[in-house]
Amino acid sequence: MPQIYEIPDGTICGEVKLLLISLLNPEKMKIEIMEFVEGARRARGIAVIIDVFRAFSVACYAADAGAARIIATAEVSDAFKLKKEYKNSVLVGERDEKKIEGFDFGNSPTEIIKADLTGKTVIHTTTAGTLGLVNAINADAILTGSFVNASAIIKYIRAVNPENVSLVAMGYRATSSAEEDLMCAEMIAKELGNEKFISEANIGTLKNSTGKRFFDPANIDFSPPTDFFLCTMLNRFGFVLKATRRFDGNVDLMQIDM
Repeated sequence: MPQIYEIPDGTICGEVKLLLISLLNPEKMKIEIMEFVEGARRARGIAVIIDVFRAFSVACYAADAGAARIIATAEVSDAFKLKKEYKNSVLVGERDEKKIEGFDFGNSPTEIIKADLTGKTVIHTTTAGTLGLVNAINADAILTGSFVNASAIIKYIRAVNPENVSLVAMGYRATSSAEEDLMCAEMIAKELGNEKFISEANIGTLKNSTGKRFFDPANIDFSPPTDFFLCTMLNRFGFVLKATRRFDGNVDLMQIDM
């Protein structure tokens, strides 16, 4: 059986406490769970940058909707520059959870699932998720992470069998812990260690915690209830999205079927 070693609470980066769990399996795979931009920068080996609500659920739905290319960027200004460079492109993203002025879509899987993105370049920017991707500068390989393709992520990591796996929960606005991101990280870590994670039961509880905002009538225009269900649809997609750093500092996402 694998052994889990918990890092002491004294492991702190600035004012941000990093939740770290090291797991050593028979193949000597060391797995760490960390948080926020600091966690992305610390990531080693295969880094899984996790943003369940909603960046990397949206990215999977965009790939499934036929996008020929997905480019992730941390800056709104870079997104508009890329829009000019790629003529057959659409802008997808949010700030303060709302669609950015001048963008084609918000960061909403409800919007994306109804769109035909066949052959289009999707340029994606969010407050937390895409910021994590561009900051994972020390990782050997980078994957996006969400519930919707969790099993594919696990299969990919097992196939590569790296020495180090860094699971980075980006959290709410990349500044405070998000239960859904930490839960996704825990699920991946446990499954990699051949431990059972009661996925559906745990995910369902999010409706009464961090997922409550999707059921607030005040948010229905930009965070509808359907977003919650689309983001928590476990293993809907059988592919991973692997990030490749571009010359301009942004990131291309490539779909790899598992």
